[in-house]
Amino acid sequence: MGLVLHGAPSSRTRRCIWTLEEVGAEYEFRAIDLAAREHHSAEYLMLNPNGRVPTLVDTDSDLVLFESAAICQYIARKFPESRLLPANGSRAQALHDQWMFWVTTELEQALWSMGKHKFALPPEQRIASMLDTAMFEWNRAAPVLARALEESDGPYLLGAERHLVDILVAHTLLWATRFKVPLGHKVLEEYLELMTSRASYTRAKRFDT
Repeated sequence: MGLVLHGAPSSRTRRCIWTLEEVGAEYEFRAIDLAAREHHSAEYLMLNPNGRVPTLVDTDSDLVLFESAAICQYIARKFPESRLLPANGSRAQALHDQWMFWVTTELEQALWSMGKHKFALPPEQRIASMLDTAMFEWNRAAPVLARALEESDGPYLLGAERHLVDILVAHTLLWATRFKVPLGHKVLEEYLELMTSRASYTRAKRFDT
């Protein structure tokens, strides 16, 4: 069976699908209906005790993996010929790790705060003022990314070649547009257009409903 990805394309699952398509992997996608709370079913919780998506199952190595960034990195390592990751021990690898951690802890978190206090948390746990705080955090993080792209030696974050981090960054920018958060910088808009013009992204959208 090989690689089986469980998830919902409207979530962080999309970055995993995009990565699978970018490396040309053969895989099975199993849709999880979040509205029907399938992610809280006993069967799914056996795979992912967090009750969240996505989850990757690699039946060839008897591996069950959650956390979307970890899943994407596993896929990239499994298909080294795709060159999604810089050479081990290189300067580029260090910078790639830096931006991988940054996008998940800084850029994305502002949007996730918005999502939690708009729809993800139970209504009684939502705090309306957190939306203003989250926008403040976004407006602080976005210029950092814009400056890095402006100073890059190529169209991608680390230069002339695309890497895994570009998929995660582009997915986060897509999330911003979905939340109607202005990107605020022309270089971010151009970068997002570049990334979403990739054939792998077009193929990844085929699971949308």
